[in-house]
Amino acid sequence: MLIAIGIVVVLILYFIAQYNGFVVLKTRIEEALSGIDVQLKRRADLIPNLVETVKGYAKHEKEVFAEVTKARSSLMKANTIEEKVKANNQLTDALKSLFAVAEAYPQLQASANFQDLQRQLEDTEDKVAYSRQFYNANVLDFNTKVQMFPSNIIANIFGFKKFDFFEANEEERKKVNVRF
Repeated sequence: MLIAIGIVVVLILYFIAQYNGFVVLKTRIEEALSGIDVQLKRRADLIPNLVETVKGYAKHEKEVFAEVTKARSSLMKANTIEEKVKANNQLTDALKSLFAVAEAYPQLQASANFQDLQRQLEDTEDKVAYSRQFYNANVLDFNTKVQMFPSNIIANIFGFKKFDFFEANEEERKKVNVRF
């Protein structure tokens, strides 16, 4: 009888430990996604300053500014991970166009304001990349646990489902050509 009670207690403790493990991993994923949001918001907050700086030199490039503004707005309105990925990719493409315009203006390239904004954006891009890696590492841990036996039984009982990874689009995967 004591052995049976001991086995039941051990099973209950195992279920509790597994459940708590899922909760911890899910919370880490939510925190990591929040970290991505913080960096994307920082990036979006820098963009109006960058656009205004470039506008002073390139008044005739209205289409580029409209695309950057539209992409920034999409990023700010994105709610799901898929929407955020899509909006982030649009903004990345729009910023490439903006920096291409900036390259046509040597006096802009020499502007301390522009250089500072460019440095801040580069720093933010690094932080976004790190945040994505942190998020994806937590998703990997969680998804592995959701699929592995016997924790998959507990995942099914309590409704824990796999999360999507934060992935790059085809444009971001292309080789970058640097020319001097």
